[in-house]
Order: sequence, then C-alpha cells, then structure tokens
Amino acid sequence: MDKLLIAGGNRLSGEILISGAKNAALPILCAGLLTSDTVQLSNVPHLQDVNTMLKLLRQMGLRVEQDGDKVALCGRAIDKLEAPYDLVKTMRASILVLGPLVARFGEARVSLPGGCAIGSRPVDQHIKGLQAMGAEIAIEAGYIHARAKRLKGTRVMTDMITVTGTENLLMAAVLAEGTTVLENAAREPEVTDLANLLVAMGAKIDGIGTDKLVIEGVEQLHGAAHQVIADRIETGTFLAAVAAAGGDVTLTNTRSDILDAALDKLREAGVILTSGPDWIRAQMSARPKAVSFRTTEYPGFPTDMQAQFMAMNCLAEGSSRVTETIFENRFMHVQELNRLGAAIDIDGHTAVVKGVDKLVGAPVMATDLRASASLVIAGLAAEGQTLVDRIYHLDRGYDRMEVKLASVGADIARVK
Repeated sequence: MDKLLIAGGNRLSGEILISGAKNAALPILCAGLLTSDTVQLSNVPHLQDVNTMLKLLRQMGLRVEQDGDKVALCGRAIDKLEAPYDLVKTMRASILVLGPLVARFGEARVSLPGGCAIGSRPVDQHIKGLQAMGAEIAIEAGYIHARAKRLKGTRVMTDMITVTGTENLLMAAVLAEGTTVLENAAREPEVTDLANLLVAMGAKIDGIGTDKLVIEGVEQLHGAAHQVIADRIETGTFLAAVAAAGGDVTLTNTRSDILDAALDKLREAGVILTSGPDWIRAQMSARPKAVSFRTTEYPGFPTDMQAQFMAMNCLAEGSSRVTETIFENRFMHVQELNRLGAAIDIDGHTAVVKGVDKLVGAPVMATDLRASASLVIAGLAAEGQTLVDRIYHLDRGYDRMEVKLASVGADIARVK
C-alpha cells in the first residue's frame, strides 16, 4: 500500500496547474447515458473515482474513449441497466446513474451505497423525487429497482439541500414528459456545470445557479462538447498549504469566482491573494492568523475544505472554532492532527483549535479523502518527517498531489 513521506519546513514557490473538478466530472460522465450520440469532454481529471465511474459506465455498454484529459462517451449500445454493489460500495457517486437510466430506458437497478466514513448520506431524496415523477421503486436485496414507462414532470421539494440528489433528479427531468420544478435545489458550481452540459445537449433548463430549477422535458438529447470546470476544492487545498507552509504560489487553470467563502477566510488568515480570469496567486510570509468558520451549502464555506483549513489553523496565531454542519462524522482527522502536536478539542459538531508554535512530524493515517489532504498540509508545515498512510483515499480526489507539490519545492515522495 502506498504512503506519502513528507519532510516538512520547505516554503512553496512556483506554479501549479489545477485539474478538472472531481465533483463535476462524475455526474457529467453519467450524463453520457442520456443520449445515443457522442459526448466529448475535456479537462477530465485523472482520479481513482473517475476510473471507477468509467468502469461502471463501460460495464453498462457505454463506449468510452480516453486521450489524456479528454473523454468521448457514446451511449448507442447500452445493454445493461444495473450498477452492481462491488462498484457502488467503492464510490457512492455511482448512484448518479439512477436518474439517467430511468429517464432514457425506463428502468434501472442500482445498489444501495452502504456506509460512508464521514457520515450517513441517505439516498431517500433521490427516491422521493423519482417517485413524484411517476417511477415505481422497490428496494430489494440491497438494490433500488426503479421502473417508469416515461417519467412525468412535477414539482419536487427536497427535504434538505442535496447535491447528488439535485443532479440525479435534474438528469431524470430533462427527458420527462412536461415540466419539472426542482425546489431547494443545490447551487454548487458543479451542479451548474452539469446543467450547462445538459443545455448544450438540447435540454431546456431555467434557473441555473439558483435554488429553483425549471426543466421542460424533451423527447431526446443529442451529443455535445464540454469542458469540465476547475476543481475549486483542489484549488482551496493548495491555497491552504501555502497559508500553512508559507511561500508564493500561482495556481493556473482555476477560477476565483466560485471560491469566495474560502478566499475570504484566507485573506483573514493573512494570505495575500491576487487573481485573474483563470489564475490565483497566494503569498504568505508570516504565521497565519486563526480563522473561525462554519461549513454550509454553497455559496457558504464548503465542508470539503474544512479539514484543510483546520490544518492551517493548527499553526495559527490564536484560537478558532470550526463548526461542521453537513456531515456528522467529519472530524476523524482531529486525532491524527493531534498526533503531530496540534491542540484540538471537539465539542459536538464544533472543533476548538488552539494554535501552536510548531507541529512535529509523525506517522499518521488518512481516514477519508479530505482528511488525507489535511494531513499532507500539516506534514508540509511540520518539523521533521511525516508518513501519511492509506493515501488511496487521496488518489480518489487529487490528481498526483505529491507531484504537483514537489514541483513547487515540497519535499514529498510516494513510497511503497
């Protein structure tokens, strides 16, 4: 099993190319199921989760051609309307095939996702929405079995804001008969990116980027070309690394306009930020100042950057309070950060972080994707060597993170 060995203390300097967004690429790949034509995608990141999704789609009969960051999908010969447990259990985003399959083929059999390290992520809102659109759904032998001759447009109000729920119902609605109104829809940039692709494929969607999506169903969609948006979470992760370790790094192929909440907190921490249409430069020469924040749905502070900013706060001047409102079990990195000398106490859904003068390297274990990134950031800023175990979590969502960090001066290497 691979590990990352980090010798901390190096300032970071140079340029990093940001990859396409994992959380946009996964639903966008599933949109290839909605048409028999070819969908041409670019800026698709090289990630384990993307590989898993492509394996699932190939298994269904979707033709996939890859060339670097370009992926061509052709759904002319789809012959298997099932997502089996052995793939779904490794990646919960597999549930995103449910809406497209029912919408285009009238049937789908998708395994229930099962457990998740950072907390429960129920799919009941996906099921509720599809039932409202006329699908008959049975839960049998651990699978969701959905059938509908043709989905019917209706009004769907989800009980809570759900990103994958919004994406699944949006993909189902574009081929439904009549008009569907999705209320309480997620506003994340990744949802907007999916909607923009669907419009390019011939879908009729109003309210893109708002919490109310109005979809007028069409008979069929056609092929299109689309570039996946930049990964705002990868961007935020590298910015937090500069804040913790110090340095002067320019991130390219990225956007500042979908990162407002995180950028505001970085400025509060003392990072000097400048940006253009597709780049962000971060300069940090002092110890960061402690910043408190509360995770919430977009455009608030993203839960996917909570762990990385907590790592920065470990070394900050002063104390901070970090409140997690999205996932009930997303503080598993705390005990690992404390192994490096951090001073973090947990009180319910809030972590109280007292900044320390230094962290000291030690062996630590990654427990989930973003927790892995927080341990890398802490290791970059710590004295001595940090060995991060279980980095297969990291590979699910970061494209060769150690290579990108080494290119800006980090002493970091993948070891067996």
